Amino acid sequence: MKRYLWLALGFISLGVAYLGVILPGLPYSPFIVFAAYCFAKSSPRMHDWIMNHRIFGPFITNWNQKRVFPLKLKFFMLISMSASLALMYTGNVPMRGIIYTAVFMALVAIWAWRFPSTPEDYDRRIAEGRKIGWFNNSF
Repeated sequence: MKRYLWLALGFISLGVAYLGVILPGLPYSPFIVFAAYCFAKSSPRMHDWIMNHRIFGPFITNWNQKRVFPLKLKFFMLISMSASLALMYTGNVPMRGIIYTAVFMALVAIWAWRFPSTPEDYDRRIAEGRKIGWFNNSF
C-alpha cells in the first residue's frame, strides 16, 4: 500500500514539475527532486526513467551529488518570478499580497543563488573550504 502512495505522489509531483516548466512563477526543481525521491521508494523503473530523462536527469544527478543549481535555471527563476510579480501588479491583487509574495520570492532567490552553478564551481568551493549553499561542505 505504501508503494502505491509513493508512486501516486511521484506522478503528482512529476505533473506539477512539468507545469512548472511552462508556467511562470511555478518552480519545477523541488517537484522533480521530490518525484525522484518518491519513485526511488516505489518504482525502480520510474526512478531509472526520471534519472535518465534528457531534461530532468542531469539536474537531479548534479543536485544529488554536488548540490549544483545551474546558472541558466537561476536566471529563468528570476525572470519567472519577475513576470509573476508584474502580472500580480497589473491584476487586481492587493498590494499587501504582492509585497508578501515579493519577499518570499526574494528569499527563495537568495537561497538558490547560494548554491554552485556548475560541478566545477562545486569542486573549487570544496578545494577552498567554502560553503556549499548554507552548509559547510555537508548536506
